[in-house]
Amino acid sequence: MAFRCALCDKGPVSGNSYSHSHKAVRRVFRPNLQRQKVVVDGATRTVYVCTRCIRSGRAVRPVKV
Repeated sequence: MAFRCALCDKGPVSGNSYSHSHKAVRRVFRPNLQRQKVVVDGATRTVYVCTRCIRSGRAVRPVKV
């Protein structure tokens, strides 16, 4: 599983982590992904979705019967 959002394709980004003495160390910023059941192309699938897609309503949850 790639660490990417299934809807917006948001993935990890690299950057620096700075200590108190301002020494830079390379690190990876990962998106906050949640496993959710989402309607994709009319079918319900369990995919990894970022929290921004969940909050914005882009991740459409299936209707419970």
